[in-house]
Amino acid sequence: MFNKPEKLPSRPHFSSGPCVKRPGWDVNSLYSNSLLGRSHRSAKCKEQLENIIELTKETLDLPNDYCVAITPGSNTGAFEAALWSMLGPLPVDALVWESFSSGWAYDIKEQLALTDIRILSARYGEISDLSGIRERSDICFVWNGTTSGVRVPNANWIGKDRMGITFCDATSAVFAQELDWEKLDVTTFSWQKAMGGEGGHGVLILSPKAINRLENFVPDRPIPKVFRIGTNGGLNRGLFEGKTINTPSMLCVVDALDSLSWIKGLGGWKATCDRTSKNFQIISDWYQKRNWVTNLVKRENIQSNSSVCLQIVDKQFLKLTDSEKWIFIDQMTSLLEKHEAAFDIKGHRDGPPGLRIWCGPTVELEDLKCLLPWLDWAFQHLKEKNLES
Repeated sequence: MFNKPEKLPSRPHFSSGPCVKRPGWDVNSLYSNSLLGRSHRSAKCKEQLENIIELTKETLDLPNDYCVAITPGSNTGAFEAALWSMLGPLPVDALVWESFSSGWAYDIKEQLALTDIRILSARYGEISDLSGIRERSDICFVWNGTTSGVRVPNANWIGKDRMGITFCDATSAVFAQELDWEKLDVTTFSWQKAMGGEGGHGVLILSPKAINRLENFVPDRPIPKVFRIGTNGGLNRGLFEGKTINTPSMLCVVDALDSLSWIKGLGGWKATCDRTSKNFQIISDWYQKRNWVTNLVKRENIQSNSSVCLQIVDKQFLKLTDSEKWIFIDQMTSLLEKHEAAFDIKGHRDGPPGLRIWCGPTVELEDLKCLLPWLDWAFQHLKEKNLES
């Protein structure tokens, strides 16, 4: 029997996106550097956009010959821009093990109407067969499955000298996990995940190999303006110099600068990855001592350390239908929100019924420690009320 806890997390924000702001963040701290009401084409605003690009390169330790652009439409916009502008000359292997990767595979097959596409699928909590990748194909995959809690263990399965290029959705991996940049040609993420930034803007990172594709391949399909990262026979260089396709929010821009400056002060991606892993360890140590909950992902080497998906394994809960399980999850998360112990930790609607807790670098370790007794109490409280009635 778990008693109702007395101590609450200082910041009960454990959403997997938009994620909690950096520790100590205050909207008032943005005003001194904000350029609200200014044209994003002005010299001052363009300087801020250029600073974001340079800080992104610096804090991620990107190779010097990689290019970075800010795109509209968050990570989705960045990834779609790459798919529409670059896929076509080679077969495609699409790896699917959660909802976003499933969406990319659908768009490649149905929207781009590419015929030579293989979809390698796995159930939630598992991962595709990484050994089945063709050397002469482009690869489309997510590094960390935000909705399933599954991440690739490494990039050893990607051949260094392979013909095709890799399209990597890394939105919940960047600044949370170590990425092998030499194996990644197209990488995308968004500010609202590990950076704790605002939504609506994406980041596109291209390797020289990807740039070569843009310079030597012109798709035979119309490309919407917001997805157009190439020109006729070349790269739109302006995008990688802060000249965005459409009007960015300068409030979001200064907020992203604030977050990247914080990350730089910590020591860059290694420090934020360390914070994330320590957060995950708190969760892992907890559920390993519980008989009612566990990680949805059974193989430890593919467990996400950022978007942690939990599965309720209580015997009485498992007897429920999926619909009944979701009702229980709704009741549990509503109870936690009512007490301001945790906001937005319901599992993704496309996944199996469960909980999802963000452990990224902007989450404080002490807040996670405070959260866990509340999870025990909320489950036991509802079990006695519902499952045993």
